[in-house]
Amino acid sequence: MAKWHGFGRCKTRLSKDIGKSNSAKVQSVMTRHTISVAKSLQKTQLIHISIAISGLGKKNCSRWSNKLGIKTFNLQGKGCLGEKMKRQIIFNKKFCYQQKIKNIIFIGTDLPDLCHQDLLHAMRGLQQNDLILGPSTDGGYWLIGLSKKIISKHLHLPFINIKWGTENVLQNTLDNFASTKLKLKFLESKIDIDKICDIENRR
Repeated sequence: MAKWHGFGRCKTRLSKDIGKSNSAKVQSVMTRHTISVAKSLQKTQLIHISIAISGLGKKNCSRWSNKLGIKTFNLQGKGCLGEKMKRQIIFNKKFCYQQKIKNIIFIGTDLPDLCHQDLLHAMRGLQQNDLILGPSTDGGYWLIGLSKKIISKHLHLPFINIKWGTENVLQNTLDNFASTKLKLKFLESKIDIDKICDIENRR
């Protein structure tokens, strides 16, 4: 899930502290880092990358995707984050079926500490679990991995009754799964870069 790093169009909370130009540069660097990490695994054919873009029209999305070296892209579309993620699953379902891809992992582009081991841990976790969550320090999550069981039978659970953008996102998600027998696993906690204090707390 990636947002175009346009001037004044990304990292609005961070831009209040470091300015719109600098916040756009930060977003650009983090996006390229995320793509680099994912592409290191795609080279080994362990994953297939699909980038969901907001902030650009379809033609510009295509140009940016090509510039990043990613063949598969979609627009995020309207709605809350949950609606956008669910939409990406629907968009990619046919491709996943054709390529025999069983699991889907979502990551954002706000993680300067992301490494390929993080994705490998998520992939390995999905071999024995139905849901993988990477908690973030702001009460949300930096990664969510969904098994074939969730995608085919419980697709609504990760995305309903969530107060997106609040400190309750992770807990709301866990509440949705509380009454099920689905297995879940946590990855290590990470800091999403949304405000200047997030950068300071990484030091």
